Amino acid sequence: MEDAILDEIIRKLLDAKGGRVPKQVQITEAEIRQLCVTAKEVFLSQPNLLELEAPIKICGDIHGQYSDLLRLFEYGGYPPESNYLFLGDYVDRGETTNVLPSIAYMASMMNAKEGSMNIARPVDVPDQGLLCDLLWADPDRDVEGWGENDRGVSYTFGADKVAEYLEKHDLDLICRAHQVVEDGYEFFASRQLVTIFSAPNYCGEFDNAGAMMSVDDTLTCSFQILKASEKKGRFDFGNNMLRPGTPPHKGGKR
Repeated sequence: MEDAILDEIIRKLLDAKGGRVPKQVQITEAEIRQLCVTAKEVFLSQPNLLELEAPIKICGDIHGQYSDLLRLFEYGGYPPESNYLFLGDYVDRGETTNVLPSIAYMASMMNAKEGSMNIARPVDVPDQGLLCDLLWADPDRDVEGWGENDRGVSYTFGADKVAEYLEKHDLDLICRAHQVVEDGYEFFASRQLVTIFSAPNYCGEFDNAGAMMSVDDTLTCSFQILKASEKKGRFDFGNNMLRPGTPPHKGGKR
């Protein structure tokens, strides 16, 4: 795609931020297709293991809530003024998502998984194995070691496995997404793992906040919170993290 065409699409998308209620943006099907093809080319030009430098903003699930994406940019600064790492679930599904890098590593902080650099892309997520576990495994406070996952794929893991992994690879923190958390972020395993979810009022059903984690050049982390724009019925989260994007059940306990 020519830079001028890409810049025009971005300009139209950013025009939506004017006013309290985002404007509708008119983009043609051809432009959307071109944009997806260009995005795939960019993703495929990057390695599976991204080595990033601070300062950086880290965001979790967006799930197509575009107005909230603009709110995140308002808080953190629009690219290229600020650098962002998105942890997935930009929309929900699609061919373009099959070429995304799977892991990010930053200084001595981020999660780097053995073997992830050897995963060929594009790739459909299998029902088991390394890539499946990278995308679908969940922390569980009630589990020691490994447990069965209610999603029907992959596993749950306890705080002991987080500590074991970090010590083995000389890392300080695992930062992941993929679960609704009430305050937009939630720590696990004595603050050795953090879940970030950036879609407030998810699906219009949950009264959750969204969050963005800012990492400065000294690797100090802070959080910026997006409150839900509309208050719906209160949802009781209890002590467990809810799981958006559950795949089709393929056996096992639900």
